[in-house]
Amino acid sequence: MHSLTIENYVKAIYKICIRQDGTPAATGQLALQLGVSPGTVTSMLKTLSASGLATYTPYEGVRLTDTGRSLALRVVRRHRLIELFLVRTLNLSWDEVHEEAEHMEHAVSDLLVDRIDEFLNYPTTDPHGDPIPRADGTVPAGSYSCLAACSPGNSFQLVRVLDQSPGFLRNLSDAGLQLSVEGEVIENPSGSNGVAIRVGAVETTFAREVAKKILVTELQLA
Repeated sequence: MHSLTIENYVKAIYKICIRQDGTPAATGQLALQLGVSPGTVTSMLKTLSASGLATYTPYEGVRLTDTGRSLALRVVRRHRLIELFLVRTLNLSWDEVHEEAEHMEHAVSDLLVDRIDEFLNYPTTDPHGDPIPRADGTVPAGSYSCLAACSPGNSFQLVRVLDQSPGFLRNLSDAGLQLSVEGEVIENPSGSNGVAIRVGAVETTFAREVAKKILVTELQLA
């Protein structure tokens, strides 16, 4: 059994490396994400390297080994299945489940997680659209673009949200946006700082940096 701290580190390294197309996670990035000092991160990275879970090079960053990636995917799988379970069975909202899953992901067994997976009929994404790793360690592929890249007049369906902080998700809900909801891009002028959309009767303008965190599938030209 790996400690809670080790599981949190390999999960954080995995997520950072995925976000930046496989380039190493920097010490500062990990410190920021985990809320600890850079010195604490450096010490733990040496421990992960000695354990065969990661490869750490000072001033360059850290990557997971195959063993570390396997552990990270197990933790991510637990977290995302627990989130979906809480939404579907206890009716928690998508802005409530992250913290609950953070506490629970270290306490449940792989057997229980597999049973949850079966109970939910083997879902491929969690309540935020993130892919749920399968039991064999593979990750479902997704196809989407960010809302900021959509052309005016195009319809879209929301498929994933990259910022999963409660405040961000509540703002999306207030604008009528939830996973699988369809909308239309009204305005997205080149060089502007805003993207205007319509969902039902509600029109909202998002800052471009916000729109980049909203991933969609474009449906058709209106």
